[in-house]
Amino acid sequence: MTRLSAILAILVVVAGLAAAGWFALRPSDADPFAPCRGSSVAGGTATIGGPFALTDGAGRRVTDAEAITGPTLVYFGYSFCPDVCPFDLSRNALAAAELAEKGTQVGQVFISIDPARDTPEVVRDFVAAIDPGILGLTGTAEEVAKAAAAYKVYYRKSGDDPDYYLMDHSTFTYLVAPEVGFLDFYRSEQTPEQVAGSVACYAARL
Repeated sequence: MTRLSAILAILVVVAGLAAAGWFALRPSDADPFAPCRGSSVAGGTATIGGPFALTDGAGRRVTDAEAITGPTLVYFGYSFCPDVCPFDLSRNALAAAELAEKGTQVGQVFISIDPARDTPEVVRDFVAAIDPGILGLTGTAEEVAKAAAAYKVYYRKSGDDPDYYLMDHSTFTYLVAPEVGFLDFYRSEQTPEQVAGSVACYAARL
């Protein structure tokens, strides 16, 4: 091997090592929240969540950017719900309280899927009876439908009684955060401790 050939061979090796080092140290495109995820979403997490503009208990207009200022638990239900909605919201409140004790603040948002009965005042009183920290929101039928569609929420009126009908609806609680958007969802059977543990994992990576 000539001197020139030896130099070229060394340069090739150095270049290869440099390239290998760059690939090893380059920023990862992997999901930073992967260790926290306890569920998967068909179509990916980007398919859930979106902008909304609704009305709070004081009659003020509230956008998603104003409602979601940190890690936030979002739940769709209705005030006449006989069981699952109060149960899920109470579970979320307990999880939020547990997180607050450990120094992690998490918001809570309730969005009504029964705007015909859930006026701003009704929603205000409903959430206040469960936890004053819950932001209750309602709106027109069109506004509610848009928010529900963004979160892939199913709901449908059940019964013919104009005053005492029920609402069939999905019962997921969604964890969302500013800029990041949707992170995960929680089923009714998950405990306050399980929800708090999951939220803490995400919050530590935001």
